[in-house]
Amino acid sequence: MLNLAAIFFIFSLLISSLFLLVKLAIAGRAAKPSLPESGPPTYPFIGCLFSFYRNRRRLLDWYTGLLAESPTQTIVIRRLGAEPVVVTANPANVEYILKTNFGNFPKGKPFTDILGDLLGHGIFNVDGELWASQRKLASHEFSAKSLREFVVRILEEEVEDRLLPLLQSAVDDDMIIDLQDVLRRFAYDTICKVSLGTDPRCLDFSRPAPPLVEAFETAAEICAARATAPIYAIWKIKRALKIGSEKRLKEAVKIVRSSVEQIAANKKMQQQQTSDRHGDKIDLLSRLVSSGHGGEMVRDMVVSFIMAGRDTTSAAMTWLFYSLTRNRAEEQKLVSEVEATPFFSSYEALKGMKYLHACLLESMRLFPPVAWDSKHAADDDVLPDGTRIKKGNRVTYFPYGMGRMETLWGENRFRFEPDRWFEGTGDSKLLKAVSPFVFPVFQAGPRVCLGKEMALVQMKYVTASILRRFEFEPVLFDPPVFVPFLTAHMAGGFKVRVKERTSQTLSKITKF
Repeated sequence: MLNLAAIFFIFSLLISSLFLLVKLAIAGRAAKPSLPESGPPTYPFIGCLFSFYRNRRRLLDWYTGLLAESPTQTIVIRRLGAEPVVVTANPANVEYILKTNFGNFPKGKPFTDILGDLLGHGIFNVDGELWASQRKLASHEFSAKSLREFVVRILEEEVEDRLLPLLQSAVDDDMIIDLQDVLRRFAYDTICKVSLGTDPRCLDFSRPAPPLVEAFETAAEICAARATAPIYAIWKIKRALKIGSEKRLKEAVKIVRSSVEQIAANKKMQQQQTSDRHGDKIDLLSRLVSSGHGGEMVRDMVVSFIMAGRDTTSAAMTWLFYSLTRNRAEEQKLVSEVEATPFFSSYEALKGMKYLHACLLESMRLFPPVAWDSKHAADDDVLPDGTRIKKGNRVTYFPYGMGRMETLWGENRFRFEPDRWFEGTGDSKLLKAVSPFVFPVFQAGPRVCLGKEMALVQMKYVTASILRRFEFEPVLFDPPVFVPFLTAHMAGGFKVRVKERTSQTLSKITKF
């Protein structure tokens, strides 16, 4: 606990720093900005503080515009109190960072500090042997056998018994629902069944949501805000003083950790009481507990899986349904494919739905569930485009901006056009093999997303099941705001009115 003298010293230091900033800003207005590399106007000591602050509520589009103007699609952001940040939308650089020189670009301590309170030493927040061992353990969850079981045992139950009846109730009662909230609840139920072997029943709106859900959202939002604070040191000072958002973060993390630890303890007790050490359902937590792994590692790994499994798929599906409501011709093609696919609930049938696959990829190109991802250079380096990297520099590859680069996607880059993912014509249409370094939504290289196939299977199953029976009508028509927390979401939710898809609707659908 800091004493009053320490608090006063920090307060005085802040006041002095702000006074200095004002003086430098006044001088900087008259000075010609220094631009040693592509990026925003940058000044001594304060860097691009003023540009960053002005654009803090639209960082994604600000970065995208700067990258589009850069000859190399790479910029450098220099901020007060932080190491320079290199942001790139250059596929050659992305390949170099994620694959060619993977060893020189770990997550790094600055990144793990930002997310450490929530994710601890989970798989998404560690490097080296700790990361490799967790990845090996997790890989068992994503075998072809596990995927088939996932479709039959979990998705069918959650979709047929809960999601579709909920949507039917919205039709019968003429209710406006927040589709983003519904899909988040669905994804949370699903990932808890897969990773914890528990059923929180979040889709049952008559029950209060588990404390873990709200605490998780609070913690994720505050951790994400740390990374985009105009002055990096502020969140550290707030954490030291245990005030404001950092105090709320600590309280939320305590709830998240205690909830997961209690679930793990119950799982261990269940296993001790049965001869089948894995129990009836082979979930991630059962494997971890039965393998004898320690409490903190189990807790942190499960927390990481909940975050990835809930927020990424629900965000991707929310933006897909939004895109379809704004592009009815493409929606009609997709419904045609769904109607023409018998037994689409099988794993093999889902894999064969090409237009649905293209729609998902196109929606994630425009609205990636993870808008950016950062590494930190372990040593000095030079990227393929000639950008010099100093040891400790933060290097960010930027899927959101890459999906909007004319050099990669052409003049129609801002339009939702699933056909861009195909080559050939008519019945000979085939999905293109697009480089993961051009479309790094699932990362690439050694850290490529283990859950990619499971996520695609889940999104296809849910989307096809809904489109076969329902359509959505947005109740607000202003463009939604894309908010890039740890995973992206739609500000204010996606409010829609649910309607049954009638035979008249289907008769208008063109054959894909």
